[in-house]
Amino acid sequence: MPAVPSQKVPAQKKSVKSAAAKQRMLKQLICSDAPEQALRYAGFERIAGVDEVGRGALFGPVVAAAVILPQRIAHLATSGLKDSKQMLREDREAMDAKIRSVAIAVSVAEVSAEIIDAINIYQATRLAMRLAVEGLPIDPDHLLIDAMRIDHLCAQTKLIYGDSLSLSIAAASVVAKVHRDALMRELHEVHPQYGLASHKGYATPEHRRALKEHGPCPLHRRTFAPVALSDASIHLEVTESLFDDVILEPSDLEECVDWA
Repeated sequence: MPAVPSQKVPAQKKSVKSAAAKQRMLKQLICSDAPEQALRYAGFERIAGVDEVGRGALFGPVVAAAVILPQRIAHLATSGLKDSKQMLREDREAMDAKIRSVAIAVSVAEVSAEIIDAINIYQATRLAMRLAVEGLPIDPDHLLIDAMRIDHLCAQTKLIYGDSLSLSIAAASVVAKVHRDALMRELHEVHPQYGLASHKGYATPEHRRALKEHGPCPLHRRTFAPVALSDASIHLEVTESLFDDVILEPSDLEECVDWA
């Protein structure tokens, strides 16, 4: 009996499956103050959690937040604080208010699409994080950063899956996402043709169709392939790393799980 040729699974479907598996794994992680306790045992006191949101979007700024919480923060975990992407909008917004009411210091920074196009999204993300830290009204003595290191003299720890493990990073994640989502809803009123209120600027099929129909506006990231390919006037050498698929990497899908 002749062998049946195997069908190649599209890269996008593989990526979505991988992202779903990663989401299931992240839900099993316990977000606690264990990283903060370890740093306090080492003598650090003003520990700032740092995270970003909007790295994979096609529109608008990448946003970072830095949050210094008091020493006793375990109650935030029992109140439901965790990675913002695992929370519903109403829970995030309530948690954002709670974080701001108890935090020692909070800072939010934006880096525009224009700068993203000039220096690339990785460097723009690091810049947003640094600006958020520099915007804190008091100086931290240690930074807990989600999966990155930044150009800052302060001692810092790069924590993989930090927004699912550290309450300080999770707090920064919530603050950054609530800020950026509100900004996208405001910009939806200015640019309603793109549907920003629903997808927050990410590369959903709806957004890509709107790009083909209306073309990009000045707030789109023109070095990202779906944007560049939607406008014949943009002459750039684009690559897969600039999000040519709807969702190329699991890390991009993470931020897109809850569009609202």
